[in-house]
Amino acid sequence: MFATLRQPTTQSSLITYSPKKPAFSKAEQLHFLPCLPSTKNPEIPTIFSIKKPLHVSSISQRKSLGVECKAYEANQSQPLEINIELPSAQSEAAQRVKIGIYFATWWALNVVFNIYNKKVLNAFPYPWLTSTLSLAAGSFMMLISWATRVADPPKTDMEFWKTLLPVAVAHTIGHVAATVSMSKVAISFTHIIKSGEPAFSVLVSRFLLGETFPLPVYLSLLPIIGGCALSAVTELNFNMTGFMGAMISNLAFVFRNIFSKKGMTGKSVSGMNYYACLSMLSLLLLTPFALAVEGPQVWAVGWQNAVAQIGPNFV
Repeated sequence: MFATLRQPTTQSSLITYSPKKPAFSKAEQLHFLPCLPSTKNPEIPTIFSIKKPLHVSSISQRKSLGVECKAYEANQSQPLEINIELPSAQSEAAQRVKIGIYFATWWALNVVFNIYNKKVLNAFPYPWLTSTLSLAAGSFMMLISWATRVADPPKTDMEFWKTLLPVAVAHTIGHVAATVSMSKVAISFTHIIKSGEPAFSVLVSRFLLGETFPLPVYLSLLPIIGGCALSAVTELNFNMTGFMGAMISNLAFVFRNIFSKKGMTGKSVSGMNYYACLSMLSLLLLTPFALAVEGPQVWAVGWQNAVAQIGPNFV
């Protein structure tokens, strides 16, 4: 039987072995448990210190989700109570439902974002500004969340931002390239090409990082590559700029994931705050390029044309 002894800051695995000669009744046979290793940091508080072997005297099921285990040290008669938390089927099911809700919400919001993004680009075909405004909106929302304490602000230092910089560069390139692609071709075509990102990930990891994968992984890429190629050949309104934008976006996001995995491992920043910091740094990187490539004068003319074409619609 495998169990876990929970302490305030550490967890130690306890493994029970076959019983020795019974010194108790058959219902309370002794089991030997190995000594727990002492913590490396003496300042970390623990419930108790164990320097001798423990012997289990009784195990009982509690009303709550867990098991109460009574034990004593080799040269002590006073029992120690050990609470062993066991996983619950209900908690695991609730966790799966929670993850499913998150996934469905992300998917639905992503669909809405792509539809409205395409509507904006049809009337106002300036993807650099559109990309900049998307990052600005996300950054502004997170700043409000931090200011109102809806979300706890992250604790970062200069080293964190230096490590985040290459991730932000790749994220900026991928974000702009995808928006440029959507401004030139249909949303469906852009996302069909972007579905080839797993193939890019495997190829980059294989040839640049030297990682190897099982044969089924390589075989699973054939339908993806074939589907993307078939879609590109049969696309009625094929546009090379839109196609290359989606391909560049795939490659950039692969490098973003690689940089993030290598550089940000061990950083104590939550996923939401990490993406918020990434969006803010990408916004700083993208803004000067958007001004240089398109610029306020071009945007002003485009805004007037959009208003004349569809009116000042905001929904």
